[in-house]
Amino acid sequence: MFYLTKTPGILKALYKSCVWNMSPAGNKVYLTFDDGPHPQATPFVLEQLAKYNAKGTFFCIGKNVIEYPAIYQQILEAGHATGNHTHNHLNGWKTNTGTYIENVLEAAKYIPSPLFRPPYGRITPFQIRQIKNKIPGAKIIMWDLLSGDFDTTLNGEACVQNVVFKLAPGSIVVFHDSAKAWDRLEYALPRVLEYCKKQKYELAAIV
Repeated sequence: MFYLTKTPGILKALYKSCVWNMSPAGNKVYLTFDDGPHPQATPFVLEQLAKYNAKGTFFCIGKNVIEYPAIYQQILEAGHATGNHTHNHLNGWKTNTGTYIENVLEAAKYIPSPLFRPPYGRITPFQIRQIKNKIPGAKIIMWDLLSGDFDTTLNGEACVQNVVFKLAPGSIVVFHDSAKAWDRLEYALPRVLEYCKKQKYELAAIV
């Protein structure tokens, strides 16, 4: 499995209408969590964030919100941000635009947020324009750093190092509150949070 844990500048330039980093002002970093809600991983993430007085942004799959509405509500009640991650985790490069937009709008019925992250980061420029036309104030949120917690060939410590070696003010970091990522997430998230505390980063939600 090939992927870059640090997003290269050329990719940010090609998709410059998307958000890859937040402002470095204020010494804030932005932890995000994709693919939930999940009955084991999401409550764990919420518990860990609460320990560090941290806020996060959860990019949720519509069908999972339907399946676990109480967990989705816990995310909101804890003051975290949520975003749309399609209804069925669709790959935009492999899905025609009409079907893709319908799926995004189906998820939007349950996730009323202007924030959107395409699964796998795979989306076409036309799909981006359509989402911005259909969802008022839509922001396509990508990332600066991948923890790699989805990669079953890694261990948790590798995921920690993927984040802390390159973390900087304004970084958007991807974790996953999912069954696939659980073993690595459980190890890596508390250690990344502790590192952020030592570095005096404020952990903020994307708005």
